[in-house]
Amino acid sequence: MADRLSGYRILILETREEAQFSRLLAEQGADVLQCPMFTIHDAPDPAPVEGWIRRCIARPCDDLVLMTGEGLRRLMKVARRIDVEQAFIAAVGKARKFARGPKPGRALREIGLEPQVTTEKPTSEGIAEMLSRFDLDGHRVGLQLYPDRDHSALIGAIEAQGAEVDTVLPYVYDAQAADANIVTAIDEMARGRIDAIALTSSGQVRRLVEVARAHDCEAQLREGLARTPIASVGPVVSDELKSHGLRTDIYPANDAFFMKPLISAMAVALAKSAPRTPAKSD
Repeated sequence: MADRLSGYRILILETREEAQFSRLLAEQGADVLQCPMFTIHDAPDPAPVEGWIRRCIARPCDDLVLMTGEGLRRLMKVARRIDVEQAFIAAVGKARKFARGPKPGRALREIGLEPQVTTEKPTSEGIAEMLSRFDLDGHRVGLQLYPDRDHSALIGAIEAQGAEVDTVLPYVYDAQAADANIVTAIDEMARGRIDAIALTSSGQVRRLVEVARAHDCEAQLREGLARTPIASVGPVVSDELKSHGLRTDIYPANDAFFMKPLISAMAVALAKSAPRTPAKSD
């Protein structure tokens, strides 16, 4: 069923898996406007990341919590650079692996491993709730963090179960580098040049609002979102939209919170919308 989105211009804000999302949309005939929310860089000081990897090899964790697929890929990049890739994969393989949603699971499969447990709620709170069902007393827990979040509550919850927590932050965000692109995307929506915006993380909603406020164009953002169908990949994104007084127009069927079901939902929704000429850029 290719070309279901032929002629429609879709705005995406995905960064970590932007290329994959864009390709899937293009396969359905969409004209994709890509607007990364931020630029990702390796941790500016590699020493803590290298040290964490070497500790995992010397003393494998009992449990490993992967918060993002990007995090594991960045760790593997460092492991290859310091020539311990296979030893690190072996150490990760010995741990019981917990994944925050499907993306870390995909990254694990890239190195021939599988998560033992995947959280139903892809949030820090969901991770804490999931881990509370396991006996972690006396365990050494490796915890891969991601930027721009206060993870102290999650770390405290794990430590409260009697575990030793060893954290690593393998990458950082450069948000300012993307501000100009975000402002341009806001203008495109306000001018009616976007047929739908696809949101795949709660952080994308927050960044849109933060950048709009910082650049004095929040009214323009809300005007644009009022005239543009908003597609949400799942409940976490929809809750974030609601917290900002925004709505969800398109939602995956059957609680399948992934890119492909979201794309299918967009195709169905746009086909049912009132006939009109799809938005085009000048």
